Amino acid sequence: MATVVQIGNIKIGGTSPLLLIAGPCVIENYDKTFEIASYLKELTKNLEIPFVFKASYDKANRTSINSFRGPGLKPGLDILRQIKSSLNIPILSDVHSIGEVEPAAEVLDIIQIPAFLCRQTDLILAVSQTQKPINIKKGQFLAPGDIQNITEKATSTGNRNITITERGSMFGYNNLVVDFRSIKIIQESTGFPVIFDATHSVQLPGGSGTSSGGQREFSPILAKAAVAAGADGVFIEVYPDPETARCDGPNSLRLDQLEPFLLTLKTIRGIIQKEYRQ
Repeated sequence: MATVVQIGNIKIGGTSPLLLIAGPCVIENYDKTFEIASYLKELTKNLEIPFVFKASYDKANRTSINSFRGPGLKPGLDILRQIKSSLNIPILSDVHSIGEVEPAAEVLDIIQIPAFLCRQTDLILAVSQTQKPINIKKGQFLAPGDIQNITEKATSTGNRNITITERGSMFGYNNLVVDFRSIKIIQESTGFPVIFDATHSVQLPGGSGTSSGGQREFSPILAKAAVAAGADGVFIEVYPDPETARCDGPNSLRLDQLEPFLLTLKTIRGIIQKEYRQ
């Protein structure tokens, strides 16, 4: 039987509404982060779409030593704490080491394990032992069936508040491809909800030499296909003007273009739920 994960009054999985996880790739400063979070809260409230805000306090896996990583652990968590308090929204961010887990757990509603670290047993156990909800991003190097081994590590701590995010698989060099069979495979093999990462799935890893490229024009297409395939939520990185974003601009979507896109996803989810109930 599929597990339904609950964060506050938000339910994820089963016949629950489609979840949106969205925000900028990285915290640049308080004002920009608050601007994006405030816009997303109002938009999702009007569209009646459950929403979790996402922003990273540190991007430890940037391509170049010269790339902007964010404000760091303490300043970044302070910003996320202020936004969470001011807007009353659930917050997600990623951790990169065991030492980050305890302070992150004091602020975050969902702790995310990045794709590149999804097999790090000690990190998974440390995050799981907080008993906070966890979002584990499937590594680009893993088959969907491999995820069961990861969830067994997490559930060994008694934590079953787990979602898995599909973000594509390596396809040669500097490219990713999405196998939509993976959504059903992961759901059935683990019993946990699956989120589809619509923006990292169109990333071109290292494709711009000292940074990753991206093809944001394909994100809406893949997201619609994923929801039709049964994804329980969608993960989207957004920015007011992606061309000026300091991280992942090439695969981020414009804030002012989200509304019709999200309405379409909600409609598709409604059709799928109707078929499910029949």
